[in-house]
Amino acid sequence: MKSFIAVLAALIVLSFSTMSQEIKSHKHHIDSTKVEKTTLHKQHKKAATVDKYTCVMHPEVISDKPGKCPKCKMGLVKGEAKKTMGIKSDVYTCPMHSDVKSDKPGKCPTCKMNLVKEKDNK
Repeated sequence: MKSFIAVLAALIVLSFSTMSQEIKSHKHHIDSTKVEKTTLHKQHKKAATVDKYTCVMHPEVISDKPGKCPKCKMGLVKGEAKKTMGIKSDVYTCPMHSDVKSDKPGKCPTCKMNLVKEKDNK
């Protein structure tokens, strides 16, 4: 009877030991999957936010580095992903100073009037 109990106890200890190792292995797998997902997310986010430079007067001019617009020789400015990825965004301008343009509503830096949304010229 004592040997039976000893064998039974040994089997129970062995099964708990095996389960513990499987749980640790599974946890390690989950942790490495989280790391992979986080790394991929960061890489994707970084790729989506690569700096692009564009001309304020010629938004079709896009460059990976700062420089001058080949059409008007104005300095290229860092553009938003929306503009540089070809996705149209709203453009706001000053009613008194048509050269003032913005991608969001606000005030004209020259006369402090509210910027108004430009209508699409389709």
